[in-house]
Amino acid sequence: MAITAVTEAPPGLSLVFGVGDLLCALALRDVVETIRPLPVQPLAGSADVLLGVSVIRGLPVPVVDTARLLGARVERPYRFVTTRTGRGPLAYATGPVVGVLPVEPDDSRPPPPMLASAATRLVAAVGVLDSRPLLFLRGDGLMSDAEWPAVSVGA
Repeated sequence: MAITAVTEAPPGLSLVFGVGDLLCALALRDVVETIRPLPVQPLAGSADVLLGVSVIRGLPVPVVDTARLLGARVERPYRFVTTRTGRGPLAYATGPVVGVLPVEPDDSRPPPPMLASAATRLVAAVGVLDSRPLLFLRGDGLMSDAEWPAVSVGA
């Protein structure tokens, strides 16, 4: 089952999903859809957090290994969560989707400083959901300028 994007998502709603034992959230306004994982073509020389490129709805889309980036243990992705960015779509390989919930980041609670630098590019804030840490992810803050050209070839 795919969750299709809403052009004007109500504020305060997030798509919550698992990544290993972690809970993560993306603002619903940034989410295009969730889909079953598709074949991914690895790219030589790409960032180690990229699984590669997958063709989603006819477009080459970079796929981020969210588990590797966050240090979680996941044998294989359960879902792809596709987001919209200023440079095109970006897919996150994730665990199961929990659902759309009324949670949003508290800007006064930034990520802990001990997160790795790559993770701090992805994690906007940390909250709590049902007594579990909830990582609020950036929809497009992950990939650097140098990484985008490598995945947009042939787009």
